[in-house]
Amino acid sequence: MALQLGDVAPDFEADTTEGRIKFHDWIGDSWAVLFSHPKDFTPVCTTELGYMANAKPEFDSRNVKIIGLSVDGLDNHEAWAKDIEETQGTAPNYPIISDDDFNVSKLYGMLPASTSGDPSSRTPADNQTVRNVFVIGPDKKVKLILVYPMTTGRNFDEVLRVIDSLQLTAAHKVATPVNWHKGEDVIIAGSVSNDQAKEIYPDGWEEPRPYIRIVPQPE
Repeated sequence: MALQLGDVAPDFEADTTEGRIKFHDWIGDSWAVLFSHPKDFTPVCTTELGYMANAKPEFDSRNVKIIGLSVDGLDNHEAWAKDIEETQGTAPNYPIISDDDFNVSKLYGMLPASTSGDPSSRTPADNQTVRNVFVIGPDKKVKLILVYPMTTGRNFDEVLRVIDSLQLTAAHKVATPVNWHKGEDVIIAGSVSNDQAKEIYPDGWEEPRPYIRIVPQPE
């Protein structure tokens, strides 16, 4: 079965560039972003890993841990980190999982369960489905899944925007409208009755339709 929103993210143990981890323990009480790569020394992924290194303070400020994954061994990861630093300006400052046994890629539905063999004999095209972003909450449940083709770099600003929405809507009974950014108006959740909404929002709300109740973003 494919991994779906609301599922518990599969737990695993794996070697990373920052030591061996047990995934759920590593997440702890934080949020997490797991983003995967088909192979080391691929051009689009090089730009992504460098961007995430520069963006790490933005994720830190939201209590979000970053972890990468690539279907190669640790030796390759370490050599690739030098290329990333030289070409993108910053080396990865977060762990990168060595998935040379395909275990995590298979657990997360990115490669078929039958995948086996020597990862060094596989091309990026063989692993082209290992291009996912998973956002995982402190409850260890999957909150977002994005899948990108190899030829299109990921938009991690969008991942931050979604995390802002996820964290806001987890704390308040609201939803965020199209293209919403932090600080903009939100929508009262449909699960909240008008009587309940009056208690939460005594100043009222804008109502272009009875099912669209707009209020300022809660603090």
